[in-house]
Amino acid sequence: MQSKRILGLCLGAFATFWSGGASALPVLSELYYDAVGSDDGESFVEIYGLPGTSLEGFAIDGINGTNGAVGPTILLSGSIGASGLYVVADRRTDGTSSVLGADLLANFDFQNGPDSVVLRQGATTLDGLGYGVFGAGEINAGEGAPAVAVNAGSSLARRFANVDTNDNAADFEVLATPTPGSAPISVVPEPGSALLLGLGLSGLAGAARPRSAERRAR
Repeated sequence: MQSKRILGLCLGAFATFWSGGASALPVLSELYYDAVGSDDGESFVEIYGLPGTSLEGFAIDGINGTNGAVGPTILLSGSIGASGLYVVADRRTDGTSSVLGADLLANFDFQNGPDSVVLRQGATTLDGLGYGVFGAGEINAGEGAPAVAVNAGSSLARRFANVDTNDNAADFEVLATPTPGSAPISVVPEPGSALLLGLGLSGLAGAARPRSAERRAR
């Protein structure tokens, strides 16, 4: 099942590239900020983007919903792998993490909200995820309406890795089981991307029935 997800992510990146971009990549794709019990060595942030994209000069910031204070800040390094996913995991004091296969280990602890997590390149904000209920005067550094705050042990994950509508409430859903480096939903290209892919494939192999945009039954 994970191999199907990775294939879908790669196809999603391909479709996004040829359609001019359903969103500006990379984007935040999953956030796990509240583990059951201690968060130490459990939390992670996942990024989705085109394979091979260098993340030198990129950073992830936590933004306090009460006063807009910035922190923690995670400086990224390396590049996005063939799966299109890059995982940053919290590191314990002994250098370990419960998040296996993470691309980067760092010491961070995002608050339970209302707060935000922002992905930036230098001083340019590329994506933001606000979560929780923001009161009057509080700072939502995410996009559009905030996503819901999750219960301990659950994560927030983007519904479709290559689609960013600039509205966190619409783009993210709650996963009861966090999935760093994978996800239980399929990437579905937007209609324009699907049309381009269909035309290209039909030129090679003849007419074919278009794939359904519905999620696969789990």
